[in-house]
Order: sequence, then structure tokens, then C-alpha cells
Amino acid sequence: MSTAAPQPLWEPDEARIAAARITRFQSWAAAHHGAPAEGGYEALHRWSVAELESFWQAVVEWFDICFATPYECVLGDRSMPGAEWFPGATLNYAAHALQHAGERPDEPALIYVDETHEQRPVSWSELRRQVGSLAAELRALGVQPGDRVSGYLPNIPQAVVAFLASAAVGAVWTSCAPDFGARSVLDRFQQVEPVVLFTVDGYRYGGKEHDRRDTVAELRSELPSLRAVVHIPLLGTEAPEGALDWSALTAADTEPVFEQLPFDHPLWVLYSSGTTGLPKAIVQSQGGILVEHFKQLGLHCDLGPGDRFFWFTSTGWMMWNFLVSGLLTGTTVILYDGSPGYPDTGAQWSIAEQTGATLFGTSAAYVMACRKAGVHPGRDHDLSRIQCVATTGSPLPPDGFRWLHDEVREDLWIASVSGGTDVCSCFAGAVPTLPVHIGELQAPGLGTDLQSWDPQGKPLTGEVGELVVTNPMPSMPIRFWNDPDGSRYHDSYFDTYPGVWRHGDWITITDRGSVIIHGRSDSTLNRGGVRMGSADIYETVERLPEIRESLVIGSEQPDGGYWMPLFVHLAPGAVLDDDLRTRIKQTIREQLSPRHVPDEIIEAPGVPHTLTGKRLEVPVKRLLQGTPLDKAVNPGSVDSLELLQFYADLARARR
Repeated sequence: MSTAAPQPLWEPDEARIAAARITRFQSWAAAHHGAPAEGGYEALHRWSVAELESFWQAVVEWFDICFATPYECVLGDRSMPGAEWFPGATLNYAAHALQHAGERPDEPALIYVDETHEQRPVSWSELRRQVGSLAAELRALGVQPGDRVSGYLPNIPQAVVAFLASAAVGAVWTSCAPDFGARSVLDRFQQVEPVVLFTVDGYRYGGKEHDRRDTVAELRSELPSLRAVVHIPLLGTEAPEGALDWSALTAADTEPVFEQLPFDHPLWVLYSSGTTGLPKAIVQSQGGILVEHFKQLGLHCDLGPGDRFFWFTSTGWMMWNFLVSGLLTGTTVILYDGSPGYPDTGAQWSIAEQTGATLFGTSAAYVMACRKAGVHPGRDHDLSRIQCVATTGSPLPPDGFRWLHDEVREDLWIASVSGGTDVCSCFAGAVPTLPVHIGELQAPGLGTDLQSWDPQGKPLTGEVGELVVTNPMPSMPIRFWNDPDGSRYHDSYFDTYPGVWRHGDWITITDRGSVIIHGRSDSTLNRGGVRMGSADIYETVERLPEIRESLVIGSEQPDGGYWMPLFVHLAPGAVLDDDLRTRIKQTIREQLSPRHVPDEIIEAPGVPHTLTGKRLEVPVKRLLQGTPLDKAVNPGSVDSLELLQFYADLARARR
């Protein structure tokens, strides 16, 4: 594809470049660590990947990361998987997240907004007090470093307090949003065996209350490892028998005690579904997340004290963890709990205006929904404080860039970013000192040797290839839970190119160094950034007696949409009528997630497989995206070309 330089949609002026924290970092790193003083971001990035240890040492010094015991070296072992970062060091993530409470005790650390759009601030001193009280109570319950603490919670201040208290104690945090059904939650939490569960009685979404007490009761009965359950009465109900009351645990005026932990001590477990088996339980470290998020938020997102950081997310998505890390840079974090489009499609822009957000983060899908609905944010709201609109979850199409430029503000930094749950960070995206080109991510992140490779491992420029990272990042998983020999971790990222991370995205790196994301190169279902494995869908749907077999595809569309059809091969005598369609959707909504209800349910004559019996998800996805049959699959590797022809014909008919 052509990557000839077009005119930028936006360029930072000289004053903005000079004021950017990344500019000041570069000058300082040049004076202290041998970084290039000239050449701007491109030169800084080249140095950051060529001199990996010098770069990360500069990061920890620039952000004044406090080690209780010093590190022996920056990188003890750089092999992937298994890189060893800052051996010998001890620290605590929560101590850094709360360090600004002493300087700005009465300023808001959090601003909570729900569907009423009423703002409820939580000051730095109050956040620190609640974390101190809860951490002491967790210790009183016998919670030790390494124990797992879980949250079945929406995006509310109590979730932040519970996470930070867990991190202070050295426990390992893990969370799911309350719109996840019991089976979906248990598939995650049962893997890690939590000792404490924080729950709500329900949540509000789309103007309605959703009671989750029955689901909570099921979770309690199916998690025998639990020693305590903490009840948060979001809907105002009494704590169920045997549950502890949130307010009682957070009432004391207790100074938090921060356990000093090895750099690679687990901080949290995130879940990213593959195509087979249970969701991957991804373990990331206290130190790895700390340094990566300082870099990403403090340099790439240009956040610091005085900024207000909004991102629409739920606690079941890595962006919640990323959002909470805004506290590291002294930034006020805006928590929104509710529907992104209630009471109308423009609701998020209203929240941005009311809260004074300086970085406004959302999904590409929301931007395109606003465009389609004829929303006019810049006309209808005062968005003058917004410096950057950032999008993720899926690639932001060119029309989305144009719409943000035209309808929010012409002098607007638009940062389409791409990363993953697997690293809880961005591989490419925001750089405050670079121009923005339509349809492109500005550049790879510092310290990230991002490349596009062909099947033979040859780097490509200006052509579509696999997204790979050729050097370790501190926030790469330290392991998967219950993967004692590391085989599942290895097979997830390092099976295709030994020693090199393959993420599962198609990308183009232009000759200007910018990045274009084309969508998943595997069959993981990625709806609005929340990933789920196809195996989850099959296991649920195929319990219905009418379904012999099924095939689900998540297909990125040229207009930025995401089409997710479910193909069903029916049992003899079964009919795909409205009743069966409703039951299929209801089953997925209740047992898995309402986010992953298919857009269409289509009867198919059968499901094609490889000769070893694996469903041909990726070839069918390629067919639905317009790839000719002879290029979508190797004919000698499939059990039925005739079945594939059905999907090819369907794709043709849709175009």
C-alpha cells in the first residue's frame, strides 16, 4: 500500500512541543543517560530500543520511583519469555499511586459520575485514609502477600480503594464487571482462587437497575477459597448473611502500610480469551506495571498534576487498570459508571464538559456512533479543556479522525492507540510532539521495538504484516496462572516467531514511522476492546439441543464497525426461528456477556474444519472480509471445500 506523506490533520505548535513532558525528559536523558539531544521523537525512540537498559533506568530516575531496596541491574535476563527486570529491587505500586496525598490533600484524586451526571469527588487524603483502613482490615482477615482478592464491581470509587488496599498488602487483584454472568466470572475467578470477594448488590445501566444478588450468591457458593465477602450496597440493599459491610471496613483513620515487594511480585490478574479453553489468566507485576504506566501516562499521554483523565471503561477491561494508574502522575481520575449513550448518544461529551477532562478516552465505536447520530460535541459543549481525545478498542477509521477534527475542535490532538490486555499498555499511539495523520497511530511507544513481519520473520515497511515486538517490555506477563511449565504462555505469543512476541494483529508501519492497525490476525472476538474467546461462545451455545455445532466470527469492517455473526449447524428437525434466535441470544447474554451477543444468527449447512478437527475461524473471517477463497485457505488442509464455498458466497452477497 502507498504510504506517501499526506498533509497532517494536526500538528503541535512549537510552544506545545517545548512544554511537553516528553521533550523535557529527552533533554534530561540526554544530559544524564546518553539519549540524543536532537532529532526529536524519532531519535529518542531509536535510542530507547537500542539502549534498553539506559532508557528504563532514565524512566525510573525521571519519575523518582522509590525502591525500598535497590536494584542490582536494570535487566538481568532479556530473553522472551522470561525477561528479568530490576532484580533485587523492592517497591510498592500503591505507595506511588497515593504519594500525591501529602502535597494536595484536599484536591480531588477521583471524580465519580453515574447516569445522573452528578459529580462526587474523593480527595487525595480521603482516598489514602480509606485505603489505609481497608488494608488494615484485609491484614486482620489474614490476607497475605500473594493471596488473591477479587472484585465483582462496576467502575466506582470503592473498586479503586479495594484494588489499592490489595496492592498495599501485596495481594493480587482481579476484577470482573457486574454485567458478566456467573459462568463467565467463575471461568476467571475459579482459576485464581480468591480469598476475598468485593461485590455490589447490583448496578445501574441505561436508566435501569440490575439486581445481581442471585449471581453474587452463586459466586459465593462456587468459590470455596473465599474467607470473606464484602458487600457494597450500590442499590441500597442490606448485606446478605455472612457478608461484611463496606462502610465498616473503611471507617478508620489509619495510615496505610505498604508491603515492600520484589519487582516481579504479582500486582493483578487480567483475562484475555484465546480461541480454546478457559480465558488466559495473565499475571503482571507490581514493578513492571509501575514503570510502564509511568512512561505511558507521564510521557506519551502527557499527564501530570492539574490534568483530569477520563476513559470510558468497565472493571472487566484493562483500560480500567490503565485509568486508575493516572493516580501515579498526580492526575485526577474520572470514573464513570453507566451506559456510554444514556440519556443520549452525546452523554460522554457532557461528562467531559462537566468534569473538565483534559484527556478524553473512549472507544472508536463510540466516536463512530456519535458521527452516525449527528452529535455535535464542540457546538453543544464547552470542551476547551480537552487537550487530547484518545481512542482504542478497535482501529479508528479515517472518517472518525475527520469527525473529531471537525466536530470537537480543529486544534485537537487525536491519539488512536493500540495495545492489549496482555501487556496492559500500548504498543503504539499517543506522542504529544508528533503530527497526526488520518487513519494512523502516531508512532510506536518508547522502549517498544514494534515491527511488522512477514511469515518468514522479515520486517516490512509499507506492507501489511504481523505485529511483533522484538525486545521485552516490563509489563509483559510474568506468567499465566496455573501454567506451571509456561507452555500456554509460550504458545500464546512466542510459537510463531521463537523469542519474539507476536500479538495477533495485522499492522502496517509506514515509511514515516507511523502505524496503521488493520484488526486481529487471529480469531479472538474483540468487541469494543473486551476480548472473549470463541470457545466460550461454543461451550454455551452448543448446550442447546437444537445446535449441533456453531462458528462465531468477529470481523472488522471498513467503516470502523464490527460485525459478529454466529453460524449454527442445526440438529435434525430443528428450525432456526425467532424463538431459537431469542434463546441463543439470551443464553449468551446471561451466561457470558451482553457485549458478545451476536449481531446475526445465520443457519449454515455445516462448520468447516482443518484435517485435525479445528474449526476454520480465521479462513472464514478472511472470506467475510473479502479475501478470495483460493487465498484464504490451503485447500489441502480442510475437510470440506464445499462448506467453505457457502461462506464465500455469503461474503459476496453482502458486498
